[in-house]
Amino acid sequence: MFLNALTQNMSRLTLNVVSKGASITVIPRALSGNTPYVYPQDLGYKMFKLAEEVEGYTTRPLKTLRTGGRSEKGRVVVRRGGEDKRYYRMIDFNRERLVKDDDAPLREKVIEIMDDPMRNAKIAIVASGEEKRYIVATENMAPGDIITTTTAIPRMPVKAQEGDAHRVGALPIGTVVNCIERYPGDGGRVARSAGVTAQLVRKTDGRCIVRMPSKFEMNIDETCMATVGRVSNVGYNKIPWGKAGVSRWKGFRPRSGWWQRKDGRYGRKIRPAPPVKEYVTKPTKKKEKMKLTMYGMLSCETNYYNSRR
Repeated sequence: MFLNALTQNMSRLTLNVVSKGASITVIPRALSGNTPYVYPQDLGYKMFKLAEEVEGYTTRPLKTLRTGGRSEKGRVVVRRGGEDKRYYRMIDFNRERLVKDDDAPLREKVIEIMDDPMRNAKIAIVASGEEKRYIVATENMAPGDIITTTTAIPRMPVKAQEGDAHRVGALPIGTVVNCIERYPGDGGRVARSAGVTAQLVRKTDGRCIVRMPSKFEMNIDETCMATVGRVSNVGYNKIPWGKAGVSRWKGFRPRSGWWQRKDGRYGRKIRPAPPVKEYVTKPTKKKEKMKLTMYGMLSCETNYYNSRR
């Protein structure tokens, strides 16, 4: 009995043996940049998962498997499912990845603008030298354009052009930006949906205040990267679907059918704008470690015998 209780607790432990001089690669490196490519945690809010394992960065469309809106535990977390097949394309949200020198900007040529079935914004294939990657396209981006990525913060603000990526501290006040980083080197995570944009409103002591369309303001470091311009596919929400079958193609399951007219009886409450949220240090998740001692073994044995009574 005591052996069974001990075996159940030992099964939860993991042992990693690293030989002397060996190295462990947690995330494969992408292209030839200095920052590893971070794979997405969830594909389409747990609607898809990759059907194959890929090392490094690739521009090849990857096959995905549909999960029916279920998580790893088998529970329905999103009411989605039944949609058509989609292929995932690795979008490089870290524009500064290939920049090798702050004084020498990286210039890339736009090869093609295309639709991405995994997102509502259009994407662009850009190339520089022997490197090629996907990025989120801006509103007026067209094939043949030359876009620039610069990581330097000069004394005078730069002349912002649509599609270029700069540090937020290098842009003039009032610039319209998208794909904004919350922490330096974290990659664009804010304002990257179709037609979305944000505006740089002010700078104070190495910090920059960026205002979203919802009047929400972010206080980020001046070294965070952002792309100038508005995200492409502005009229995405105005495209008529035409029939109910289109919603099934897009993965929306039928609702209960109960609908009530919004008559505005209670009106809409006018609330003040939310306070400015400050992003200083990126939060880290601490893994809980289980320590098995003699006291823990005795407690396991005691609990086992108590449960048998």
